[in-house]
Amino acid sequence: MHPSYELDKSNMLERLRKIEGQVRGIQRMINDGRYCIDILTQLAAVQAALDKVGLMVLEDHTRGCVAKAIRDDGGAEAIEELMSVIGKFIK
Repeated sequence: MHPSYELDKSNMLERLRKIEGQVRGIQRMINDGRYCIDILTQLAAVQAALDKVGLMVLEDHTRGCVAKAIRDDGGAEAIEELMSVIGKFIK
């Protein structure tokens, strides 16, 4: 069985590579003693980009794994798991 995000995998990996570059850029900014607001702005951009990837995984999981569990056995356990991960995700 393939992960539910298989179709979005290359897009997610590309986004994560960009995020990785942004994080390295923030490290350089700190190392170079850049202005705090500039660093905070970049940190907010990284957080937003991570949230986007997380939402992509969450949507794929819901449309794939959770939907299958609902079709197969009512999905009570999958829904509980989904609600738990949403709770962690929105903190």
